[in-house]
Amino acid sequence: MNIGNLLNIINTHVPFSSAESWDNVGLLLGDENATISGIMTALDCTEEVVDETLENQCNTIICHHPLIFKGIKQITQEDGYGAILRKIIKHDLNIIALHTNLDVYPKGVNAMLADKLELINQHILNPESLSYYKVQVFIPKDHLIEFKNKLSAAGLAEEGDYQYCFFESPGNGQFKPIDGANPHIGELDQISSVEEYKLEFMIDYNQKQLAQQLVIQHHPYETPVFDFIELQREADYGLGMIGNLEKPMNAKAFAKHVKDKLKMPSVRFTGTLDDSIKTVAIIGGSGIGFEYDAINKGADIFITGDIKHHDALDAKISGVNLLDINHYSEYVMKEGLCGLLLDWLDDETTDFNIIASQVNTDPFVYL
Repeated sequence: MNIGNLLNIINTHVPFSSAESWDNVGLLLGDENATISGIMTALDCTEEVVDETLENQCNTIICHHPLIFKGIKQITQEDGYGAILRKIIKHDLNIIALHTNLDVYPKGVNAMLADKLELINQHILNPESLSYYKVQVFIPKDHLIEFKNKLSAAGLAEEGDYQYCFFESPGNGQFKPIDGANPHIGELDQISSVEEYKLEFMIDYNQKQLAQQLVIQHHPYETPVFDFIELQREADYGLGMIGNLEKPMNAKAFAKHVKDKLKMPSVRFTGTLDDSIKTVAIIGGSGIGFEYDAINKGADIFITGDIKHHDALDAKISGVNLLDINHYSEYVMKEGLCGLLLDWLDDETTDFNIIASQVNTDPFVYL
């Protein structure tokens, strides 16, 4: 399997388009035609992770945090990131980043954290809104089946695992061609009545231009009548998870539970230690800004990382329980992503290992 094949498979499960617009995901460094000799999953791509990858005879690193994120002005041996990039290029390694697209994936980082904390009845905390179009086309009965076949063959009118998803209703269409018209049906200056069908189907937001081209191309009328109606629905992916503990416990006991399950040297709490915790919301990384939404959705505590002093103080004054598990808690994605990749590649012929990095890339030392 080469890198291009792997990227296509990943994209079907964790679409790169679902990443935030400011993010940098996909193949950051490497060659889509390169054959994969082994995959190393990592939270961060440090020089130690690169060395570990080479020691395990892997040529591909899939990391959560993009190595190339801010602007890089130079690549020199003396520069920290430059040294990493030079080593990657020297050894023909491939670097793939799955960042915010893995965050919003239903089985992604936040689900992995929720599983570690043994939450049950999990569901997405903040589902994304998905824009799409309902298309309406009016077409004569005799051309209906062929027209639908053309649209379906182009990948339109699909819903999940279903194809050929059309609704049609009969009616009578009237029109009168005038000077300059070249009617497929009817005569100039004569009102024609035709048995037509109103055909309705759904398309993805990015399929509008394709649908319009196909309707014009395959509709028998010189001037087809059709509409695009923009709609929104809740997507099956989004940021954060919310779930329940098997049994309630107070906030102090819950903080210890989190430390034990995530094997963390320390956590930070603000709120009321005696509060009973049953419903838990979590956003890995830096999720401040969603704490009040989480509480409004029934959470007794909101877990995230990188909580600043004033955000913590505001929450405490508002009676909101926060637990800071720091950004490195996302390390759970290393093993979790190995499992996802094994599932995604289950039907593929592979002759390489998928290994979780053992390097601790937490930049902090806890004293």
